[in-house]
Amino acid sequence: MSQKIYRKGFLALAVTAAFGASSLAQADVVIGVAGPHTGANASFGEQYWRGATQAAEDLNAAGGINGEKIKLVKADDACEPKQAVAVANRLVDQDKAIGVVGHFCSSSTIPASEVYEEAGIVAITPGSTNPLVTERGLSGMFRMCGRDDQQGIVAGDYIVDTLKAKKVAIIHDKDTYGQGLADATRAQLKKRGVTEVIYEGLTRGEKDFNALVTKIRATGAEVVYFGGLHPEAGPLVRQMREQGLTAKFLSGDGVVTDELVTTAGGPQYTNGVLMTFGADPRKIPDGQAVIAKFRAAGFEPEGYTLYAYASLQTLAAAFNGVGKNDPAAASQWMKSHPVQTVMGKKEWDAKGDLKVSDYVIYQWDDKGKYSQQ
Repeated sequence: MSQKIYRKGFLALAVTAAFGASSLAQADVVIGVAGPHTGANASFGEQYWRGATQAAEDLNAAGGINGEKIKLVKADDACEPKQAVAVANRLVDQDKAIGVVGHFCSSSTIPASEVYEEAGIVAITPGSTNPLVTERGLSGMFRMCGRDDQQGIVAGDYIVDTLKAKKVAIIHDKDTYGQGLADATRAQLKKRGVTEVIYEGLTRGEKDFNALVTKIRATGAEVVYFGGLHPEAGPLVRQMREQGLTAKFLSGDGVVTDELVTTAGGPQYTNGVLMTFGADPRKIPDGQAVIAKFRAAGFEPEGYTLYAYASLQTLAAAFNGVGKNDPAAASQWMKSHPVQTVMGKKEWDAKGDLKVSDYVIYQWDDKGKYSQQ
């Protein structure tokens, strides 16, 4: 055989091998994991990624999705709406994802979901709670969490029934999630006969809230309710305590991370802080084997870790349930079938909301940890 013929034969084999490898790569089922993987809220993105990664590993060991391996793609939106749209388009056009676990901030999830809807992709958010996420008639948008209009009822009732407060300051971060949650709590308080003594917004990224704390003090507030995320909640509660303001501090599921303690400057400032969140999934029997895996690896599956795991479980169950990687069929399947997850059995209504919401109250302690009340 001449060197020329040999080289041509080798080239042909190389090309064939390359196409073969490409075909195998394309056979993977691509699922995006979208959220704030960088920036001030990256701790939530880390929870998402850890949960989804462990779920993919476990699901792939059990056969994946319709016999194909799950390939996760990290999509960083930094909790910025414009960036969320950009990464959503990348997941659709470049990565060819058929499903998405994400996003986190409601202000990112809402515009990104429009991209997924147009592309016919199914998405499930572990943590976006603004009602508009599922109130726009989208066929493929779901959530693994509850809604702010449910969370606000729990917060408002707790303020009235347990804290017995008459003077409540309501502060929010002007964002879709933060202000929406503050408004839901405000509405429930009004139903219960309590009108806030102050309603004011702060700007995300700010760190000096001393002037705002002075205004709150002047109202004689017994409770400060904050709608927002931990990067602002931490400094706000610290400056309240530094000024001697001992009013109870209550927030929502946007502070469910140990980073709250870090941003506040230590557990001496977050001790006694209250928050609403779903019933602790780490106490559900269904997830104990998975929780043991996380802990064995040195990671505590706090916050939304198990929510992300359950979200990927749900997508896999839906695609396997219809026997094909068809997002539209999977979406319809999810609206008529329950899924057994690490967080127990979950079911969705026609909008994509959970049929049962389980918000409860948590409290942070002097060691910088939170526990269900």
